[in-house]
Amino acid sequence: MSANLINMLLEATGQTLYMVAVATVIGAVAGLPIGVFLACSRKGELLSAPAVNKVLGILVNATRSVPFIILVVAIIPFTRMVAGTSIGTTAAIVPLTIAAIPFIARLIENAIREVDSGLIEAARAMGATPLQIIRKVLIPEALPGITLGLTLAVVSLIGYSAMVGAVGGEGLGDLGIRYGYQRFMPDVMAAVVVILIVLVQAAQSLGEWIARRVDKRAPRNRGA
Repeated sequence: MSANLINMLLEATGQTLYMVAVATVIGAVAGLPIGVFLACSRKGELLSAPAVNKVLGILVNATRSVPFIILVVAIIPFTRMVAGTSIGTTAAIVPLTIAAIPFIARLIENAIREVDSGLIEAARAMGATPLQIIRKVLIPEALPGITLGLTLAVVSLIGYSAMVGAVGGEGLGDLGIRYGYQRFMPDVMAAVVVILIVLVQAAQSLGEWIARRVDKRAPRNRGA
């Protein structure tokens, strides 16, 4: 493998990491409050607003139902408006983020719903407000699940980032398509696949390690 090809692989890997990192951060910042609201706004719950919950749930489900490659093409005008272009790494972040927000929101909702309802009732009995219960009980208790959910989101975004290479995005997907497929260079395609596998394994291992560290219920080895 030539030095030029190695440099291209390194550059493409950096572009992929950049896209995934930015989309994950923005998706988490926007998805966290949505997920919390969805988990706490059904009838009789902390932030009871069943009508709003239903409408927001429909919007989240509708966005998640659109295949990612179709979403990328469908929002090209919006991508141009936000990023000034519809091709390149920065432009690819727009559809990645839009796909990440509802996905992360549902993962956070599910993590919060797994918290023992007895803890909520105990906090209510002590006079805690709904926001205090969310901030001091629900989110800390759900943190391991939220961490694993964000890990799953990162893994999915790595796969999505490879897809945007088919529609003008950069990164490993673009490199694999342009050189590995269109120029019949199987070594490039193999290298791209290996790097993607390594990235996914690294993200999964790191996420699981963090989840264990933040899980107050899990026993830890003294030597760890």
